[in-house]
Amino acid sequence: MTPHTPLNDWRHSHVFDEGNPLAEKNTKRAVLLTSIMMMVEIAGGWSFNSMALLADGWHMSSHALALGLSVLAYGVARRLASDHRFSFGTWKIEILGGFTSAIFLVLVAGLMLYESVDRIIHPSPIHYDLAIVIAFAGLLVNVACAWLLKDGHGHSHEHRHGHEHSHHDLNLRSAYIHVVADAATSVLAIVALLGGKYWSASWLDPVMGMAGAGVVAVWAYGLLRQCGRVLLDAEMDNPVVEEIREVVAASAVKAHICDLHVWRVGKGKFACILSLATEQDASPAYFKDQLGIHRELVHITVEVNRLQARSANG
Repeated sequence: MTPHTPLNDWRHSHVFDEGNPLAEKNTKRAVLLTSIMMMVEIAGGWSFNSMALLADGWHMSSHALALGLSVLAYGVARRLASDHRFSFGTWKIEILGGFTSAIFLVLVAGLMLYESVDRIIHPSPIHYDLAIVIAFAGLLVNVACAWLLKDGHGHSHEHRHGHEHSHHDLNLRSAYIHVVADAATSVLAIVALLGGKYWSASWLDPVMGMAGAGVVAVWAYGLLRQCGRVLLDAEMDNPVVEEIREVVAASAVKAHICDLHVWRVGKGKFACILSLATEQDASPAYFKDQLGIHRELVHITVEVNRLQARSANG
């Protein structure tokens, strides 16, 4: 009598991503620091008439909102992790948070550009000394936030076949890019203020505001592409797809791939649906075992169809 596999052995969890508790905790700290410095910079920019400083403050306000959004995404994904409504887990809530943060970056870049151009057309005097002090303080806060968020914001895993699979936490990466972008605009603000004070180059202030807008826009575009790729399941050029094809080709059972779908369900983790046509009898379990060497494949569905032999008369 053939033994039967217990039903529970076929069941598995749909929680494919373990979350990032340390990142969530550090992002909360970054939100607090950023919010305090945001208020100081905006007040200082208005009081001392510095466009570069004011742009940095506005930029930082978007970061405070975006960082808060990242924290919210972590929390919601964690709380709903076991909710049966989510077929492949809640990890993409974090990706959606990162995508929304990138949109905020684009909007802020546009605002920075508009205000900088307006300041070129309508220049006004700047109180350099206090503006420089606030700009340096903002830079220190940005560096502190970047230090909090740098650990584990992304790493890569070298697979046994020599391919490299990205394990980025894109929600944390979006938060990290926000503070690094703000640090860059802080540096530009300091350069502009020092240039205006010591070389009477007041035009540097709005020009650096425009440069900061360009930097923010470039980073926002990159983040939108990364998050959008995951949200739209654009993974069929990922190295893991070729690895699946290699496994099927090397199998002792001759099989042809009829259909293949691969998408990301966690940091460096993928699900796949594979439809095969075989020239001899084989079970889906056989191919699932073969694919099991690739640990990044955490949810595998295999369909096997037996090819019918042609008759002698064709």
